[in-house]
Amino acid sequence: MGRRKKEPKSVHREKIASAASVLFMGKGIAATSMDDIAKAAGYSKATLYVYFENKEEIVSVLVLDSMKRLYNYIASALEQQETTKERYHLICRGLIQYQEEFPFYFKMVLDNINIAFENHDYLPEEKETYQIGEEINEKIKEFLISGMDKGDLHSNLEIMPTIFNFWGMLSGLIQLASNKEEYIKKTMGLSKIQFLEYGFHMLYCSISNRRE
Repeated sequence: MGRRKKEPKSVHREKIASAASVLFMGKGIAATSMDDIAKAAGYSKATLYVYFENKEEIVSVLVLDSMKRLYNYIASALEQQETTKERYHLICRGLIQYQEEFPFYFKMVLDNINIAFENHDYLPEEKETYQIGEEINEKIKEFLISGMDKGDLHSNLEIMPTIFNFWGMLSGLIQLASNKEEYIKKTMGLSKIQFLEYGFHMLYCSISNRRE
C-alpha cells in the first residue's frame, strides 16, 4: 500500500482557522488560547505554530476570508442590470447576508482595518484586507456616479464622504436590527427584515433625486 501524500500547508491552515473561528464565536478572541485552538483542530501546540505564528495571524486570515465574501456580495449586486434603487437594495441584502453568515467579523471588518503599512509591521493578510476594502469602495463609487449620471441620485454628492456615511449608516442599522430583534418585534410589530427595509428606504431617500 502506497504512502498517503502529505496534505498541502493550505489544508492545515484552513482546518486550524475553521476550528479557531468556532471558538472565537463561542468564547471571544481574548478568551481563546492557542492551546484551545490546537485541541479543537486536532493538532499539538507545537504543530499549530508550524502553520501560524500567533493568534493574531489566525484572526487576520479569518477576517480576510470574510472580506472576500463581502466583496463578492457587493460585486454580484452591482452586476445586475437593474435600476439604481434596485441595485441599492441588492447591496443592502448583500450586507444582511454577510452579517448573518459572519456576525463575529461584521463589526470587526467595518470597524478596524490597519492602514499603517509604511512601517512594515503588519501581516500580509491585513494589507490584502485593506486592498479588498478599497476595491469595494471603488465599486460603490461607480454605483454612485452611475446613479448621478442617470439623474437618480443627487448630482452634488461628495463621493468619499457619501461612501463612508453609506457604510456607517447601513452597517449600524444592520447591527442594531440584529442586536434588538426581539425589542423591535415587541415594540414596533416589525420583523427584523421589515425594520431594515424601512431603514434602507429612508437612507436611499436621503440621496435620491427622485420623489419616492
